[in-house]
Amino acid sequence: MSRRRAPLAVLSTVIVTAATLTASTAAQAATTTFTPTADTYVDNGSTGTNYGTSGQLGIDNSPTKRSFLKFTVSGITGSVSNAKLRIHTDDVSGAESPNGGTFRAMSTVSWTETAVTWANQPAIDGATLGSLGSVVRNAWYEVDVTSYVTGNGTYSIGITSSSTDGADYDSRESGSTAPQLVVTDGTIPPPGDPVWVGAGDIADSGSGDTATAALLDNIQGTVWTTGDNAYTNGTASEFANYYEPTWGRHKARTKPSPGNHDYNTSGATGYYNYFGALAGPSGRGYYSYDLGNWHIVSLNSNISMSAGSAQEQWLRQDLAASTKPCTAAYWHHPLFTSGANHAPSTATRPLFQALYDANADVVVFGHNHQYERFAPQNPTGGLDNSRGIRTFVAGMGGAGAYGFGTIRPNSEARNTGTQGVLKLTLHSNSFDWQFVPVAGKTYTDSGTTNCH
Repeated sequence: MSRRRAPLAVLSTVIVTAATLTASTAAQAATTTFTPTADTYVDNGSTGTNYGTSGQLGIDNSPTKRSFLKFTVSGITGSVSNAKLRIHTDDVSGAESPNGGTFRAMSTVSWTETAVTWANQPAIDGATLGSLGSVVRNAWYEVDVTSYVTGNGTYSIGITSSSTDGADYDSRESGSTAPQLVVTDGTIPPPGDPVWVGAGDIADSGSGDTATAALLDNIQGTVWTTGDNAYTNGTASEFANYYEPTWGRHKARTKPSPGNHDYNTSGATGYYNYFGALAGPSGRGYYSYDLGNWHIVSLNSNISMSAGSAQEQWLRQDLAASTKPCTAAYWHHPLFTSGANHAPSTATRPLFQALYDANADVVVFGHNHQYERFAPQNPTGGLDNSRGIRTFVAGMGGAGAYGFGTIRPNSEARNTGTQGVLKLTLHSNSFDWQFVPVAGKTYTDSGTTNCH
């Protein structure tokens, strides 16, 4: 269904647009956004029907409709200073209501969204958390649930209405307008060296991107991507339906790069329109920025990279102008990889050569859906412990895993089948790396390398 800009109104609760939600949650260093693990509604006009896969959550008093939400909170290390339920009215006629409902805690958390009907519904038996007055269609609303959500655990919230003109909210099946539980941890992490974390080959119709996005919820710092951000074709709808509900909640702190699947849409317009200024100068796909003592370059391996090309010449000039002692770069197609699906991309060598000539320290790739770490190498793949660049393939952001073929020289660590993120802590003259696996997986890899 279409989504229109939320109308502005003065209400008893806060109305914010989806863009504001993303920016505000990212700006709060100790704030984590959770989406429901289950949600559904029941209707006494159809007592045996389950609505667990519906895109709506209905509340009404004639016929009587009640909605249920369940969230699992994890990764909170201190006391909860604030918890807000954010819920979005549907963008259809009739979703508006003079009564947005009463929100109550529930003692039961064992219900499942695909089994609940009117006949077996869980009891809405806890304390009243808040209520909403008049609500309009296609708008966000907030309810303070701090009294109920006090730390890690599973929480159920029931919504009822006393009005015969009920409201309709978007369910978790709606994607970017799914309900949110925004929890602020009262323990703020101490300042330290910049953290630079990410992966490539990320968002599709599976659940891998949800699991890796959950890792980012608990890792502060700048997020990078090594391309293929939204499968299969990088369309606007794929960014809205797959990327936005997962990694999209970290968009405000993300520095992306494009992949070949992003370019399956002509000109990668889905990618550039979604990320906007975050993707660098319009339509170019390469740019740079600084973090602490580090100069970092995001490059575009989907356009010309040959010696003398606009991108290669820009890169050399950009590196020459940098005053930072350490340098990192990232792009999609790997120059070094042992992956069976995609061979090393020799067309990227001129970019690697420019970085090597400038004494760069680390380069991260994607494209092959796996993790691999290489020893420091020169542009032809020779071991070079004095000036070589350490490289990583970090294509484990959510898409289905690829296998390995012939193991290339200087490959030091590799894994497939474990999705995760690569976290780099950027010290003043060195960096630490850590492969962080998704929940339920155990593979990890870590170490330290000095800058040149």
